[in-house]
Amino acid sequence: MSVPKGRRTVLAGMLALMSVGPLAGTGPLLAGAGPLPHDPLHRAGELPVDLRDLWPGAAVVVRGEHSLVIGHDVAPAVLRDLAARADRARRAVAAIWGPVRAMILFPATDAEAAALAGAESTRGLAAMATADRVIVLPSGYARLSTTGRDVVITHELVHVATGATRGGRVPMWLSEGFADYVGYRDAGIPVRTAAAELAAEVRAGVLPARLPGPADFAPGAPRLAQAYEEAWLACRFIAERFGEKALVRLYGGDVTGTLGLSPAQLTVAWRDYLEKELA
Repeated sequence: MSVPKGRRTVLAGMLALMSVGPLAGTGPLLAGAGPLPHDPLHRAGELPVDLRDLWPGAAVVVRGEHSLVIGHDVAPAVLRDLAARADRARRAVAAIWGPVRAMILFPATDAEAAALAGAESTRGLAAMATADRVIVLPSGYARLSTTGRDVVITHELVHVATGATRGGRVPMWLSEGFADYVGYRDAGIPVRTAAAELAAEVRAGVLPARLPGPADFAPGAPRLAQAYEEAWLACRFIAERFGEKALVRLYGGDVTGTLGLSPAQLTVAWRDYLEKELA
């Protein structure tokens, strides 16, 4: 399968965790709910009340092996495909981090998705993660390659599992880079393809001076694609040199205590790694 070149075309806008809690008015969607019907496709009327309120009389639910996909005016075949991807993503996250509940909402429009997430803008996005679920942006998701859809869903489920930045206690380069690390880990996309924008800079002799910060991940940032690529390759470097368990431990620790490097030493080693991988 051919994969379009460049992060923007491979993923069509991978995104940071949206800083929102559970969706307003719904509560925990599975709280107190019994098992769903065995039939993988069913209507919202068969669901607990807290699910029926989402799109009254119009929601269609597909249950994967360990995932739940709720769609509004979306073709059942699309929801089934998404449930299969969610199951794969859940296994990928569990293999590195631990169990995660794979709950995905697929609204009819981007405006509906924005309202669910309480987001002012969803421009260029393909999916969003809240505290306990993933919300798909129909227009962005439609532009993704097949591989890109797997990477994005895995990326967002990592955010659900980890709590992303944990109230600012985890650097954004780590939360976004780790989500990309898990997403890309088994995707089979060459490094220089997934990091095409950054690779072009490195080949031109331009290396980033520091790890990306919050402003670099802001919507509309001039080097948004490169920020994600820098963060991903920082986490990839850590996993290769120190092991995946060390990368996971970094979420609850600090660079020096976990890796035995000062932040400055990590930056130097990461820049060397970028040059080796991308030049």
